[in-house]
Amino acid sequence: MVHATEKSLKDIGDDIEDSEKTAIETAIQELKEAMAGDDKEAIETKTTALTDASSKMSERLYAKKSSEGQPADAESAAQDSAQDSAEEEVVDAEFEEVDESEKDK
Repeated sequence: MVHATEKSLKDIGDDIEDSEKTAIETAIQELKEAMAGDDKEAIETKTTALTDASSKMSERLYAKKSSEGQPADAESAAQDSAQDSAEEEVVDAEFEEVDESEKDK
């Protein structure tokens, strides 16, 4: 979660407001501090806070990728993958496994 958010922040950091960027960076730092400890509840709370803080940034990143022509969803990616695999030549063959111990007899 932390790594993905930091990467997204780096990718789209210039397109978000300073206050939003600061809130995300603060949430990341607080989550890292919580992860250094053993308090499960604190980690879950900080993870939720980071998720909330980064949700608008994720929406902007999603919109940015869509406008750049990159697949915006899994369906588009699956269609691209299906087109790529349709272009490949597939050979269907049968085979028989040979048991090495019976081969020597």
